[in-house]
Amino acid sequence: MTAPEGRGIGRERSTFRILHVSTGNVCRSPITERLTRHALHGRLGDPAGGGLIVESAGTWGHEGAPMEANAQAVLADFGADASGFAGRELVDEHVIRADLVLTATRDHRAQVISMGHSAGLRTFTLKEFTRLVKAIDASTLPDPDADGVVARAHALVHAAAALRGWLLAPNPEADEVSDPYGGPITYFRSIGDEIHQALEPVVTALTGVPTRR
Repeated sequence: MTAPEGRGIGRERSTFRILHVSTGNVCRSPITERLTRHALHGRLGDPAGGGLIVESAGTWGHEGAPMEANAQAVLADFGADASGFAGRELVDEHVIRADLVLTATRDHRAQVISMGHSAGLRTFTLKEFTRLVKAIDASTLPDPDADGVVARAHALVHAAAALRGWLLAPNPEADEVSDPYGGPITYFRSIGDEIHQALEPVVTALTGVPTRR
């Protein structure tokens, strides 16, 4: 099935928009958004210049809510920028514009898909997408230098969607990131490490640029 014009896969291809989704958009999705931006900047210099746009929202998010202080501390640990963040409630327009939606949990994924907008083939939990990406032969993806990072990113989403029914998680919880809200900084840091590890192969696959040690 072809996605409606202007909606996700099949839309105009000069940009590729990544949307991270959690519950309140104050802990997990802000950490994931800003770590993704940080990692892309490390690989591409200016990800927006390559057409990659990274955002976040929450299924119960509050417009303008600040990021949790412990989440900001986690980002500082990685050298990522937490400034200027304002929480957002997930609305139809976010899903319509997104080319890839990465959620913290399966429930979040189900909520995004239930909103419609042909979101099913481009919505994954973060860890699910990581697991699928690891199984994709990078040589089958468009060359980012010749074809552009945006073309490569679209192809990666299509390839991951095709694998979903064949490459299953060892258990349901393996595809989820727990909510650290209200927890101590040590728990936030463990969640931050978990998110960082999940993002590394994703960013490498998206950009075609390996981690710089």
